[in-house]
This record gives sequence, C-alpha cells and structure tokens, in this order.
Amino acid sequence: MPAIALSILAVFLPLSLVTIGGGQSAVADMHRQIVDVHGWMSATQFVDAFAISRLAPGPGSLLATLIGWRIAGFWGALAATIGIFGPTALLIYGVAHIWSRFEGARLLKALEKGLRPVAAGMILAASYVLINALDSGWIGRGLALASTALLMATPVNPLLLIGGGASCFVLLHMAALV
Repeated sequence: MPAIALSILAVFLPLSLVTIGGGQSAVADMHRQIVDVHGWMSATQFVDAFAISRLAPGPGSLLATLIGWRIAGFWGALAATIGIFGPTALLIYGVAHIWSRFEGARLLKALEKGLRPVAAGMILAASYVLINALDSGWIGRGLALASTALLMATPVNPLLLIGGGASCFVLLHMAALV
C-alpha cells in the first residue's frame, strides 16, 4: 500500500467517529483536511466530487471513497473507505448492544435529544463550506439557497430541482451571462 494511502487512512479514521447524523456531518472537516490541510484537491474538485457522490446510489459517505480514488487510485479509495466506515461500524455494533440493553432509559433519551442539535449543526457547517466552495458565483449560490428553501417548504422532487438548476445554467451560458 503506498504511503499516500496510509495518509488518507489517517485522515479518514478520526472523521469516521464524528459522523453524527450521517456522513454529511463530516463534509466540512473532510473539506478542511483534503483541501486546506493536505492540498490533495482544490475546492472546486472537492465540490465536484461531492456532487458526483450525491448522484450515485448508496450512502453519502461514499464521498470518501471517491476522494480517495481521485487522490491515489485504488489504494486511496480502499484506504478512505476503510477509514470512514471501519471505526463507525465497530462503534455502532457496541453502541447498539448497549442501546438495546438499556432501551428507554432517561440517560439514553437525554443523549438522543442532545445529539440532534449537534448533528444539525454539523450538517449546516457542511452546507456552508460547500456553498462557499461553489465555483459558480452568485448565481450558483442563489440557486443553492433557492433549492434549499424549496426543499424545506414544499414536497418538490429533488430531481426537478437538479434539472431546473442545470437548465438555468445552460440558458444563462447560452445567453453568455455565465
């Protein structure tokens, strides 16, 4: 295994343990590690990888696999996948045993209530990082915010928003505004 793959593993192992609320919650720190600290990708490349990982079926944490592949090919993808899924899988196995044993306990209910805002905050941080890294100026940021508002306020199908956003950029590009 190449040395870069070991470095990738070292980055993703601790990130695995902060994926409270799902893989989306670690995106902000993934960005910081991959783009700012190690310089393995540019901010634009990171956002592109994020977009591709969102379109692919499967868990959102597959972003790590895609990043690993982009950085170091097969070995990078393997290291990132093991790093992001391994520790969490082991932790969840142990936590599930404890949770089932003490189901309904006041301490567990309090823990669940306390983790909800933490997960929401981490997901908001990821959204902030991704919007700032967009390489499409104010138009892209506006579309991202409008899409978020529509998703929160209506039961609109996300595929319609993706198609609508793409159409907006095609039309603006044809009009030479982008």
